[in-house]
Amino acid sequence: MQLSYWELKNWFTNVDYTIVGSGIVGLHAALRLRERFPESKILLLEKGMLPQGASTKNAGFACFGSLSEIIDDLKTHSEEEVIQLVQKRWNGLQLLRKRLGDAALDFKPFGGYELFLKSQENTFSECFQKLPFINEVLKPLFKSDVFSKEIDRFGFKNTQEYLIFNPFEAQIDTGNMMQALLKQAISQDILVLNQQTVTGFHEHENDVEVALDNFTFRTKKILFATNGFASELTNGQVKPARAQVLITKPIPNLDIKGTFHFDKGYYYFRNIGDRILFGGGRNLDFESETTTDLQQTEIIQNKLEQLLKEVILPETEFQIEHRWSGIMGLGASKNPIVEQLSNHVYCGVRLGGMGVAIGSLIGTELADLI
Repeated sequence: MQLSYWELKNWFTNVDYTIVGSGIVGLHAALRLRERFPESKILLLEKGMLPQGASTKNAGFACFGSLSEIIDDLKTHSEEEVIQLVQKRWNGLQLLRKRLGDAALDFKPFGGYELFLKSQENTFSECFQKLPFINEVLKPLFKSDVFSKEIDRFGFKNTQEYLIFNPFEAQIDTGNMMQALLKQAISQDILVLNQQTVTGFHEHENDVEVALDNFTFRTKKILFATNGFASELTNGQVKPARAQVLITKPIPNLDIKGTFHFDKGYYYFRNIGDRILFGGGRNLDFESETTTDLQQTEIIQNKLEQLLKEVILPETEFQIEHRWSGIMGLGASKNPIVEQLSNHVYCGVRLGGMGVAIGSLIGTELADLI
């Protein structure tokens, strides 16, 4: 690609900070850098037409973990780590709301619910047994009980009689969120270039040489906010995890409102107006879903449709209107990686499937490393 003098001068000369990835983390990092360094030149590079990972492809859950998910996390993380994770997610949501405002997010505090299939008697029993303990653990953060038992009033089928209710969960409009963040970035003189793939970088004593497809440029610092695409950068500490989603056509008189989880968070659904968005099923085929390929698979899409028919909308006619996938960044630990990798290279990745909740905080922490 032959760039003109003007293009080189305005976009690729005297660059102070280059951020790779224009999702929630990348945009928050850029906005925080602008707050800290008002005169700096900030360049944001995105390999997709829109953010390629999950920032524009997620389900729009303002959540911090279902009861069964938190109990499951306690089997692989210390109690202190789990509390810190929940706190980070909660603080991140407040930071996001403060930056953009609830109107821009279309924030709807309908609460969240966890349901349990008939076949999940053991998980169901464990959750009810440990509910008081988890409430006690989380009380210093939320100042009241987070989880409570409720009778299912939504008409779900093949499920246990009771649901777990969480009044602190909400819905947001993912598209509105990302447009509002991009508007803020552009209004603050942050340069955003799409469809630019970073093919490599070489660190020098005073800066970093960044290679794009057909040319290179210099930047004083480079920050990677590539989450599910950060495997090489982190020596395999982050693995991609595909999340497949579908959405129905409008359903007359739909009575389901809120965010819903089941099977330790592996399945999740919500209403968007009078439609149902339903995603998950990665646990049906972990190996195939450890990928950056944005396709859908028959095994998972068929399972989502089956669960819609047999559990979520058992008495209701529905049609699927659209399907898509997003890429999350997971690892052996759910703790995010926010690190300075070398003199001029930084990364904020491994959001553990909680990008909406934690992305704003990780982007801010990433910028604050400099």
